[in-house]
Amino acid sequence: MYRATKDIKLPTTITGSLPRPSWYTENLGTRHFLEAMVSRRFREQYEDAVTCYLRDQELAGLDIVTDGDAHFDDDVGGQSWTAYPPNHMTGLDIAHPEPTPAGRGGIMFPRGHILHDYLESRVMPVITGPVGRGNLQYTAMWKAAQRFTEKPVKFGAVSAEIVAFALQDRHYKSVPERMFAIADAFNEEYHDLADAGCPVIQIEEPQIHLIAVRKIQDKVITPQLMVEVFNRTVKGLRAKTEVWAHSCWGNPSQQRMFAQVQSYKPALETYNTVDADVITFESSSSGGIDLEAIGKTITEKKIAIGVIDHHTLQVESPDEVADKIRAALKYIPPERLVISTDCGMGREGMSRRHAFYKIVSLVLGTNLVRKELGFPQARCPAADDRYSLVVAPK
Repeated sequence: MYRATKDIKLPTTITGSLPRPSWYTENLGTRHFLEAMVSRRFREQYEDAVTCYLRDQELAGLDIVTDGDAHFDDDVGGQSWTAYPPNHMTGLDIAHPEPTPAGRGGIMFPRGHILHDYLESRVMPVITGPVGRGNLQYTAMWKAAQRFTEKPVKFGAVSAEIVAFALQDRHYKSVPERMFAIADAFNEEYHDLADAGCPVIQIEEPQIHLIAVRKIQDKVITPQLMVEVFNRTVKGLRAKTEVWAHSCWGNPSQQRMFAQVQSYKPALETYNTVDADVITFESSSSGGIDLEAIGKTITEKKIAIGVIDHHTLQVESPDEVADKIRAALKYIPPERLVISTDCGMGREGMSRRHAFYKIVSLVLGTNLVRKELGFPQARCPAADDRYSLVVAPK
């Protein structure tokens, strides 16, 4: 059900996370969100951070905003993205966490590589019984953001298989069984979120493309299984809200996970079978190498392309953004094109100011193309010369 993107030409958004303010020193930890919101210090810092995130996105002129993933803790490589769900679900021993086994999920970096620190920080609760949704409280988090803005707030969270890969398991007999249990728990949580009115639910990083490009010789862990996990996670949601599948190539500490640029091509036919309204693709950092294949393969869904590279501190110019959009429009019709970032910008490696001006360029570049096509342009207060503190010479 198209809600947030229904009536907008070339709608703009970001993936989700934004850099944490230096004054935001409180962490949620294993506390429940509503429990933490009883604390005056946590509530003040959390709400201040969310309103700052929302205001920055409004000043830039984004059409669809996020809460910046404000509930994540200040940890190595943005590990809370994976760790938040297992630390708040039932069926896990939170008191005795254990490291994720080396190489689990196909991720391995040697000592001396920055992402080895990220691997060492994957210390997770252990599954000891049937997994349940517990106290994820996604609906409360979304409400805490949506009440501060008139713009639609998109809510995103990690996929079931990534959580499953990260956990030690003393209960389920197989990896697929573990994935399905987590997917079912997430599905229950997402239905409450959709029923509350959330306009966009984004499932982040299905492993379809990563397994396809690695050509892992495994008869069980296949791209098709990842589709089954995704579709089970979102079962019934599209009748209530807009469902997005966010795909990228990873960004802990804003680092590249692969030495070489990867192509989505081996996974596109499989991606076309996911039960989603919008599929996002990391396109900026790859130079748009897959745009033609994406446009030809992904049918009857909207396609969000990244026009901002989350790995670099160099702020893209509006002209660069516009060129990337024009390249996409050669293969994707404007009514099915969404403009976004490659991935999140808040996993330890970027300043707030860099992220803000990247978002401003995203909107200004989209406006250049909107103007060319005769589409309405978004207002971008951040670029209004009337409020510049530097007066241009006459």
